[in-house]
Amino acid sequence: MSAPEKIAAEPRTEFGKGAARRIRRENKIPAVIYGHGNETVHVILPGHQTMMALKHGGANALLALEIDGSEQLALTKDVQVDPIRRVIEHLDFVAVRRGEKVTVDVPIHVIGDAAPETLVVTENTVISVEAEATHIPEFFEVSVEGAPIGTQIHAKDLDLPSGTTLLADEELLIVNVTQQISAEALEAELEEAEAEAGIEHDAPEAETAEAQDEAAGEDAAAESGQGTDSE
Repeated sequence: MSAPEKIAAEPRTEFGKGAARRIRRENKIPAVIYGHGNETVHVILPGHQTMMALKHGGANALLALEIDGSEQLALTKDVQVDPIRRVIEHLDFVAVRRGEKVTVDVPIHVIGDAAPETLVVTENTVISVEAEATHIPEFFEVSVEGAPIGTQIHAKDLDLPSGTTLLADEELLIVNVTQQISAEALEAELEEAEAEAGIEHDAPEAETAEAQDEAAGEDAAAESGQGTDSE
């Protein structure tokens, strides 16, 4: 992880939905910092600069927030994003100190192409580790280049940098390379699962129309037979 980006934070003195909306209209982000037994600190951050810092820092971005002339290292814990406009609405940070160990979930990036006719299944997309606050890995790479069917990569197989300790179970399955399933086999499995679940599908319109025509023909034949008997 690179050195934490310094961002000037304004103390937040107004609260409530109306105040939050005014902050966002000014392209700023309301945020809170908690931890170390201190009172929660409410601040306002510059929108664009903060967004770029989070983008570069990844899921566990560490920022150096300058508040009233003092610096506070803040580890990103929760990012609330507007689902429509995709802008950051609120941020939660936890206060940390240099040299302090923290527990974080680090993303897994799977790279490479496995052997032909295989299917690469990522069983876990993050892994829990303990790392020094200023040296948190941005992600862990897992290569499946040329991996044959049956290859399994577990948490213990990850290449952790010095100072990072695995907290997850060593046998936790990260990646599983299996036999690629054909479209026909996949459809058969789906039909079997639906049958077990009691799911029934309506017949296609063409089949329905054909069945209706057959029924109409049978009715007509029956009526014709009745007419002959009466004569």
